[in-house]
Amino acid sequence: MERGDLRESVVVRAIRADEWPRVKKLRLESLRDPVADMAFLESYEAAAARPDSFWQERAAGAAEGTRERQQFIAETDGGEWVGTVAVLVEEAGSLDFYGAVVERGQAHVVGVFVRPEYRGDKAGVTGALFDAALEWAWGTGAERARLFVHERNPRAEAFYRKAGFVASGVTVPGPAAVGGRDLEYVVERRA
Repeated sequence: MERGDLRESVVVRAIRADEWPRVKKLRLESLRDPVADMAFLESYEAAAARPDSFWQERAAGAAEGTRERQQFIAETDGGEWVGTVAVLVEEAGSLDFYGAVVERGQAHVVGVFVRPEYRGDKAGVTGALFDAALEWAWGTGAERARLFVHERNPRAEAFYRKAGFVASGVTVPGPAAVGGRDLEYVVERRA
């Protein structure tokens, strides 16, 4: 089925705290994706075993109006959630997820997932999610945004380059389940 340009029929917005059941459902769906083992740092089984209180706190901590992190979803006219991305604020001088000192204020893009039928240029969903995520990041004062992509995930790597991210040369070990390396990609805030 041809979907055409879906930017007109998909709205990107921040989640609300009371939407935690939908946050949970979409996260679990993302963890069943064929490349989930190299794209995410948790397994489906571990996430599915978490209590509802975890999902409630997760949604509340990334909901509309929060300052430290924000999760965005792409929602169709019919109310279906078809994609998501989250952005974490990393303050200069703090320690990042990997234990390194953050040198300057930045945003860390994580949890990128778009349902397969909404991927690609025609759909425009991933681009719309990134537009919203970066706009929010720049609004927090972040000087740059970064993300990590596994070296064996060329589809994601190609999109990130298309979105303006460039390889920084920084690498970290990939998820234990797949090994290899994760490559850091960055984009600088434009004046």
